[in-house]
Amino acid sequence: MIHTVKLSIDQKVPGNSAQMKMATLHLMVGLPCSGKTTKAKILEKEYNALLLTTDKWHIKLFGNDAMEEDHDKKHENLEEILWEIAKRVLALGIDVILDFGFWGKAERIYFKKQAKELGVDFRIHSMDVSREELYERLDKRNKELPEGVFEIPREKMDEYIKKFQPVEQEELTENIDSKSIGVWHNFR
Repeated sequence: MIHTVKLSIDQKVPGNSAQMKMATLHLMVGLPCSGKTTKAKILEKEYNALLLTTDKWHIKLFGNDAMEEDHDKKHENLEEILWEIAKRVLALGIDVILDFGFWGKAERIYFKKQAKELGVDFRIHSMDVSREELYERLDKRNKELPEGVFEIPREKMDEYIKKFQPVEQEELTENIDSKSIGVWHNFR
């Protein structure tokens, strides 16, 4: 015989001391070599979350094509597919970590609004690393080229640094300014 119990978020599971919790959408924010994926792997275990790292999937599907003309379009398509998966997993009550970089404020606002619409919590994990440290890590990364990462020339990193918009305090508050326009894929 199967028994079904309907619970609200605040109710305890009968016979279980653990509280039901709302799923959380985690955004990993930072430039390449800032430590996003390393931190995301720690958070994956800490929150028992699904980690979706675009670069890992991209390389498996398309190879190390970072310098090819159609790279960005492939990357955007893959991010959209991973976001569809993430929405379903969040709906199931499981935390999701998106390791996409989220270089622009508009992107982050977009996902913050999406989290609110889905009825899930939202957290930004911003990796703040000095330019010197980024270049040191980039040189090491390009020499070793671990599995699941792109080789990035220094000139490209220079471009990325110019495009990156650091997280502002207002992005970390719970309120979403209704005037803020969140867009995705119009940034890079």
